Amino acid sequence: MAPADAASSTPRSDLFARIPPAVSVYEVSPRDGLQNEPSTVPLRGKLRLIDALTAAGLSRVEITSFVSPKWIPQLADADELAEVVMEHHAVPGVTYTALCPNARGLERAKKAGMKEIAVFLSASETHNKKNVNKTVAATLAAFAETIGPAREAGIEVRGYVSTVWGCPYEGAVDPARAIATAKTLYEMGCYQVSLGDTIGSGTPRLTHEIITRALGELPVDAIAMHMHDTRGTALANIVVGLELGVRHFDASVGGMGGCPYAPGAAGNVATEDLVYLLHGMGIETGIDLERLVEAARAAESIVGRTLPGKVHQAGLRSLRA
Repeated sequence: MAPADAASSTPRSDLFARIPPAVSVYEVSPRDGLQNEPSTVPLRGKLRLIDALTAAGLSRVEITSFVSPKWIPQLADADELAEVVMEHHAVPGVTYTALCPNARGLERAKKAGMKEIAVFLSASETHNKKNVNKTVAATLAAFAETIGPAREAGIEVRGYVSTVWGCPYEGAVDPARAIATAKTLYEMGCYQVSLGDTIGSGTPRLTHEIITRALGELPVDAIAMHMHDTRGTALANIVVGLELGVRHFDASVGGMGGCPYAPGAAGNVATEDLVYLLHGMGIETGIDLERLVEAARAAESIVGRTLPGKVHQAGLRSLRA
């Protein structure tokens, strides 16, 4: 795999001493991206996207969500998609994940042969009620019927905490409350908790505060960052996370995504933009950037619109002569 530019082959300076030499990228476009598209992508298009992502070297892919089609009609084919992926498209070494909001979702995941699921809630009460129609406390109580039974069945569980950097309804969110929620998920059995800037309001100073607080409560490998790029600050916030030692980042190819219950929120940081940044900093990802750009362009043809990711539009020309 060729590096993004010549910088990736140069010695690491003291400036980057705390930055991890390798990171894991968790791809969310088949779920987080496609659930926000105005029209439903056919099953064959979803399979084409998932195959393109794994062909690029992505080893952690969130493929769908076992929620009611009434709430997210774009993912109404979750059961069929998961079964087809796990039976006919699964690549050795790749972890495929699906969101499971409750015990019913877990049963669907088990039937499809999923080896990992994800649970989710918000740091803010208002967003949580709009998103899952429950209080934060009630959501955590319901997870007792999901996380423990999943682990007993040999299924790994990942957690999400949304609106950590801010809520579209309540505004600023107390970082202490957000990280306490993340710690609860970890203690309940989630091997990793992804902290989400759902509305893309984060800035480096706030990110430093949140991640420093998280590192004081959780092991570094239990922390992931899920940054939306609404205000163009996602990569700046990710660099702060890298400087603090974070090694796990969520992204969505092409910059697809958003949140149905966060009006105005743009998509996740584009996977190709993130990987270009990481490779340029000499950080290993195991991802082929050229094939990832091809996956972003495939995603554009699948959804039928131009996607906001920068690198797949600009190309891979080196920054050095």
